[in-house]
Amino acid sequence: MEPVRSGEPALGISGRIAATFQRNAITPLLALVLLLAGLFAAAITPREEEPQINVTMANVLIPFPGASAEDVEKLVASPAEQVLSQVTGIEHVYSVSRPGSAMVTVQFKVGVPRTEALVRLRDTIDANRDWLPVGLGAGDPIVKPRGIDDVPIVAATLWSKDARSAESLERIARSLEHELKRVPGTREVKTIGGPGRAVHVWLDAPRLRGAGLSVDALVRSLQGANLALPSGTLYDHGEAVVVETGGFLRSADDVAELVVGTHDGRPVHLRDVARIEYGAAPGERFVWHMPAAGGSAAHGGETGRVHPAVTLAVTKKPGENAVSVSQGVLAQLDRLRNTMIPEDVELSVTRDYGETARDKADKLIQKLIFATLSVIVLVAFALGWREALIVGGAVVLTLAATLFASWAWGFTLNRVSLFALIFSIGILVDDAIVVVENIHRHRQLTPGKPLAEIVPLAVDEVGGPTILATLTVIAALLPMAFVSGLMGPYMSPIPINSSMGMLLSLAIAFVVTPWLVLRLSAKVTGHASAGHGGGQARGIAGLLQRVFGALVRPFIESQPAARAPRWRRRLLALGVLVGLIASVALVGVQAVILKMLPFDNKSEFQ
Repeated sequence: MEPVRSGEPALGISGRIAATFQRNAITPLLALVLLLAGLFAAAITPREEEPQINVTMANVLIPFPGASAEDVEKLVASPAEQVLSQVTGIEHVYSVSRPGSAMVTVQFKVGVPRTEALVRLRDTIDANRDWLPVGLGAGDPIVKPRGIDDVPIVAATLWSKDARSAESLERIARSLEHELKRVPGTREVKTIGGPGRAVHVWLDAPRLRGAGLSVDALVRSLQGANLALPSGTLYDHGEAVVVETGGFLRSADDVAELVVGTHDGRPVHLRDVARIEYGAAPGERFVWHMPAAGGSAAHGGETGRVHPAVTLAVTKKPGENAVSVSQGVLAQLDRLRNTMIPEDVELSVTRDYGETARDKADKLIQKLIFATLSVIVLVAFALGWREALIVGGAVVLTLAATLFASWAWGFTLNRVSLFALIFSIGILVDDAIVVVENIHRHRQLTPGKPLAEIVPLAVDEVGGPTILATLTVIAALLPMAFVSGLMGPYMSPIPINSSMGMLLSLAIAFVVTPWLVLRLSAKVTGHASAGHGGGQARGIAGLLQRVFGALVRPFIESQPAARAPRWRRRLLALGVLVGLIASVALVGVQAVILKMLPFDNKSEFQ
């Protein structure tokens, strides 16, 4: 630490910090570590379009074969809602009843951990297994969790100009599912719109009556044949081998060869009383594709025509970078063209969440760079290019450290977190500007004094007010982080990132800025400082000094404002008017920004 000369006041905490680090060899190493940490965070932080809010949901599926929708609602769905509403942390419970099954959707409150929520739900179901009457015929409940990561980040639609059927396209899509699962970060790949494959059994009523068989007996025969069970254990030289009897039906021929009864002493096969066909299952969901207007050249004049299609929907694992996963999926699809994807099959990307997330993140990063450069240019006009470099270095280090702290906190790079950095640029730069400007002022007042003695005194002089101002702004922003509901986690990057950035900016202003001042101002000697403006400053700095001096002097002079010169009164009135206009404009800009932000995202999770 630099010694304090006799006759000079004792340094406070900010002055002592500046004196310790202004010549310390660890200061540039610390700055380099902060810069590298920021670059590391910018490279590995997942990029997303919106903050990923932890809203845990689960669908509880309860099969009730043969029951109508009304019976399902009365006997299964309503009792299930009463049982599941006992789970703690529940936000909503609602059900959908349809013939043969009920689906009860359970939505937990925002912030309830996914694992904890699912354990509570499963425990409640197991503890209330008697909520359905014995012998009712309803199956065991099946729990299927749902969350933000179940929303597809990539949707690729397969269609054909040559009128390929959806069944044919589905077979291609099923083969692509296994290849897309190889892409790192993918979670689930499924085909939407394909009819599926099934064995159709068309009963012949006259033959069925002639064989003396009923439909119920035939269904029981089918169910019994499509079953594999362990029948016992065979011991061979001390080794146990499990013996299974029965098997699963694997083809239409297996179904046709089933013996479903006897007639006149001869076995009756299913093919004798029914027509067996293997083909598409009855469709439940359909996908159609219409080429966009303007794409007739690319699609052979097919604009406006509707084509059968299927869609491959790809989701990502929690915490994975949406941009890298979507790029990997699209690259894999491009590699599979003309191999697993036939030449006559078109591939249209109908959803690319990674591209939209990258575009919005890149645009906000450009705005962040523009805001930083604007601040540096303004400082260069007001104080000089050396001071602008010092302030710019402090701002860059602050942003780098804030990005690393944001990544460590668990935030992603999305438009809300980046907006928080842009919003806080004007606040982050204050600490460095105040310190650099006060050092600049002290050099003009005492041009012959060594810079190493000026820096600690100048930092200490503004240290207390700077700390107080920083803590005051943090106290005003931080309560926003405790807002409950969906808006709480959605907007939390703004108060948390801004608060962390301001604390880091304060530390960098006291630690790194003095070191930068000594290094970048070393060529400016004391005599040059005196000539630069020991009295009246020149250039932009002098103009600003004269303008603000004229505005402030009437408030601090003993001469009443009424007796002040006319030009000074006019200048004072003009300054007040400009201040009012600027305040109104600032409020208007804030209102526009708040209106542009998508505050109501609740519908995306319903």
